[in-house]
Amino acid sequence: MRVLILVPPADYHTEWRWAFEPQAQAIVDAGLTVEHMPWTESRTFAGYDLVLPLVAWGYHTRFADWLALLDRFDSEGARVANPVEILRWNSDKAYLSELCDKGIPTVPSLAFASLSEQALALAREQFSCAELVVKPTVSASAFGTFRLGPGDPLPEQVRGWRMLVQPWLDAITESGEYSLIYFGGSFSHAVSKVPIAGEFRVQPEYGGIIQKCDPPTGSMELAEAALREAPGATTYARVDIVVGNDGDLQVIELELIEPALFLDREPKPCAAFGAAVRSACECAAE
Repeated sequence: MRVLILVPPADYHTEWRWAFEPQAQAIVDAGLTVEHMPWTESRTFAGYDLVLPLVAWGYHTRFADWLALLDRFDSEGARVANPVEILRWNSDKAYLSELCDKGIPTVPSLAFASLSEQALALAREQFSCAELVVKPTVSASAFGTFRLGPGDPLPEQVRGWRMLVQPWLDAITESGEYSLIYFGGSFSHAVSKVPIAGEFRVQPEYGGIIQKCDPPTGSMELAEAALREAPGATTYARVDIVVGNDGDLQVIELELIEPALFLDREPKPCAAFGAAVRSACECAAE
């Protein structure tokens, strides 16, 4: 069986092989053949038993191209995991409001069609919080994400952008985020991601300290409740959870497109991931 992993275009600025290589090796170890291709290329998907957009990094900066790719998957009948319906739903952080409406504890969020000083004032009033975080509704790796204190000006880079505004979470600089990773719907492993001193972003690009951890009490129940509200079953998923300002756990991201899966933390996740991909291949072939 042939598996195609989508990777960034040649001009992508961030190193990506640290995520790709353990994923590809796990799939090979499961008895499958792996190839890779930049997600921006227009080659056919015919002949592949499964297409995985696992390292389609940078899609948020070329969103029209990304949506066109999803349309191509549909028109060509490509076998994709996660399915196109999930990829489309998860591409815009508006899904957080949907999760909240369904009773899933999420970081409080307001979406604005055009970010302005008036939008920030409204968010501060609604959240009763002077300090905010703003991020694009279509974003990855903290792209366009800013922490704004009460006297900070609106960053000109994102003025007028469609943005999500959230309250600053006091626990971020101490406990960071917990990432719970699932393969084929089953829990595999968890990592903590804590920012370095003077930083609030937890991604590796910003020096985030990433370590294997036990999932906090109640986090698996929260993650699985969130995954049940996705528009379909997943081959792979990462649920990012934080401690809210009320002290309770909240979902901050549901990563179903191209998440880092941190397979390098121990051998067991690699085998579970490979088995999930093999199962997806076999199901797609039926």
